Amino acid sequence: RLLMSVIFLYGGLAKLRTWKQTAAYMAAKRMPLVPFFLIGAIVLEAGGGISVFLGWETKIGALALILFLIPAALIFHNFCACAGMERQIQMAMFLKSVSIMGGLLLLVYFGPGPLSIDGH
Repeated sequence: RLLMSVIFLYGGLAKLRTWKQTAAYMAAKRMPLVPFFLIGAIVLEAGGGISVFLGWETKIGALALILFLIPAALIFHNFCACAGMERQIQMAMFLKSVSIMGGLLLLVYFGPGPLSIDGH
């Protein structure tokens, strides 16, 4: 749980620190309503990451992160639109997101375990 949350905590904070660059990247991917979706990504990543890390409302936090990962994987790791080495890199990133979703689904089903706020 702790290790799984690190990528989301880092990602949420990085988006906050690099707002302009992240917004430009999202716009380049033809995302509509970039500020709205960028705020949403930060809230889902940071909020879900904190929730999973602490084991507080873990199932809701894990679902929030899954909600973030589905469009992120489809939009930003569209390996079908790439060729060569870029295709391999994007496929690996897409599959990483799918694997993380699998771990999050385990949290949704089994809960956070005894070392958590939920399981105290």
